[in-house]
Amino acid sequence: MTTATVSLRDLRMVYGTGARRVCALDGVTTDFPPATFTAIMGPSGSGKSTLLHCAAGLDRPTGGRVTIAGTDLGGLDESSLTRLRRDRIGFVFQEFNLVSSLTAAQNVALPARLAGRRPSAGEVAAALAEVGLADRAGHRPSELSGGQQQRVAIARALFNRPAVLFADEPTGALDSRSSRQVLELLRTVVDEHGQTVVMVTHDPLAAVTADEIVVLADGRLVDRLTEASAESIISRLATLEPTC
Repeated sequence: MTTATVSLRDLRMVYGTGARRVCALDGVTTDFPPATFTAIMGPSGSGKSTLLHCAAGLDRPTGGRVTIAGTDLGGLDESSLTRLRRDRIGFVFQEFNLVSSLTAAQNVALPARLAGRRPSAGEVAAALAEVGLADRAGHRPSELSGGQQQRVAIARALFNRPAVLFADEPTGALDSRSSRQVLELLRTVVDEHGQTVVMVTHDPLAAVTADEIVVLADGRLVDRLTEASAESIISRLATLEPTC
């Protein structure tokens, strides 16, 4: 039996109290196995980003359990959780979050340097080559297209070979061509490097790249889709939208 890279058990997240109480996650249980690509979808306010942030250890859930590569996040203090995020988790956001004064190579190496390691020029060059940017190592973010910046962000997130890469709307700020390139890259790191990728997206065309689509509504897991077309995804999501 293969152990899941990420395991969520009865995950709950509640904000506020009384009349202002909002249940963003309501008992979500699911696994993200090794070497798989999962898309998380659902209507606005369904809990997609909350799920991702809790699964990645960026937010602590109100209840339930998150396990990454065999480590229960609930048992970690803040310093241990920070180390786990640094060493075992990669995260890519819609906004590229690159340091504008640093080159692509320096941005890729930054997390390792902050952790006290001095990566070799060869390691950094190899990381950029993997995302198709071997010839852009010396360019700063302002000299790169949006798609190129996102690929630098992915190279940075994967540099320490994390157990899982979480991506929150990674193509949301990109044009269709750049989106396609980023999705192909994510598919490649799953298929060729055995990476586990978990991606939140609102775009059915992005979601079809994944092996499985986890559908949320009102903080609950309501469906799992495999081998779905963009049209079938749109139809399923339409049934979850408010009617008034």
